[in-house]
Amino acid sequence: MISPKKYARTAKRLPNGFKTINEFFNHIYHDEEMIWMGQNTNHLHEENDIMCSMLESIENKDYCKYPPPEGFPELKDLILEDLCLNNRDNDILVTAGGTESLYLCMNNILDPTANVITCDPGYLIIDNFASRFADHVKSIPIYSKDNDYKLTPELVKQNIDKNTKLISLVDPLNPLGSCYTLEEIKEFADLAVDNDIYLIHDITYRDFAMKHHLAAEYAPDHTVTVYSFSKICGMAGLRIGAMISTPGIINSIRSTVINDLGTNIVAQKGALVALKSKPGWIDRIKNTTRSNQKIIKKAVDNVEGAFIPVYPSEGNMLVIDLHEAGVEPVEVADYLLLRKIFAREGAYTSKLFGHRYLRVSFSIPEACVRKFAVNFQDAVEALRHK
Repeated sequence: MISPKKYARTAKRLPNGFKTINEFFNHIYHDEEMIWMGQNTNHLHEENDIMCSMLESIENKDYCKYPPPEGFPELKDLILEDLCLNNRDNDILVTAGGTESLYLCMNNILDPTANVITCDPGYLIIDNFASRFADHVKSIPIYSKDNDYKLTPELVKQNIDKNTKLISLVDPLNPLGSCYTLEEIKEFADLAVDNDIYLIHDITYRDFAMKHHLAAEYAPDHTVTVYSFSKICGMAGLRIGAMISTPGIINSIRSTVINDLGTNIVAQKGALVALKSKPGWIDRIKNTTRSNQKIIKKAVDNVEGAFIPVYPSEGNMLVIDLHEAGVEPVEVADYLLLRKIFAREGAYTSKLFGHRYLRVSFSIPEACVRKFAVNFQDAVEALRHK
């Protein structure tokens, strides 16, 4: 019998009627009426050049060949240009999504004596990866207006020690949508340089923010930037992302790569066109998500005891705190699922505060958000009086 690993994932809650998490996701994936608000995916791209480029790639049978193992050079150049990092001495690896980049970074940077600073709430897979290669993970509670619901430089200073090797910054933060100011990014950069530690700057939701600042601009030799096409480009199911850093850091990370036959060639063809066409659609998507947030905010304000901790969110998701509303987020999620709205209770993104909130994403058509707004209010009312 194989012994359980210390980093085994926390079991995800199964909605009633499902035996496995895979069975549950298979069900909602194939339900064409389901409104998808549970995984921060972007459903606002319609038929466009991105789709056409991937269809053309399939028609040309490009998938019969392996792509360059580290990504098409043109795609790598476009990513650097998108981040305005092409004027620096940077290197880049294209990966099967930002999550693979995170894993490779943890594998390469950490050692059994190190500790890692993350935050709760947050993207818990980062804690999982870090626990595989480090001595331990310091997951700092950040669910408080005292620190603007984010990991601040001051909180890091209170928790850093001689064995701290890495700080994880998801910016904007999943699930709260909090984002860092220029002053905070500069202070994190100073902390990294002064203490000779690394920043993993996960910028998956960067393009939804009104303003965003890269740690790589201020601590290039101590930062790995993790990039994703999943959210703003609407390519979550294609699994494509990248990591960017100095040539020395990226060359070191190359030793941990296992996907040495390259990343999905069809996804790369779509990603190329996504970046080339981005100026033509980015404002429309950002404006829609901002407008959708207002609809959700109005519905939440109608529910006594409920509130949104971070508003406006700088991502494409937000948290609805229900702790004083007299209902459990789990029950609300189940109620909504029966009405074909997929949202997630907080336990998916927090070990400490998950019982308080529901997380919903809103990069979906406005009509779907309006349906959520009505059903969310109905859910709270019904569950309060059950």
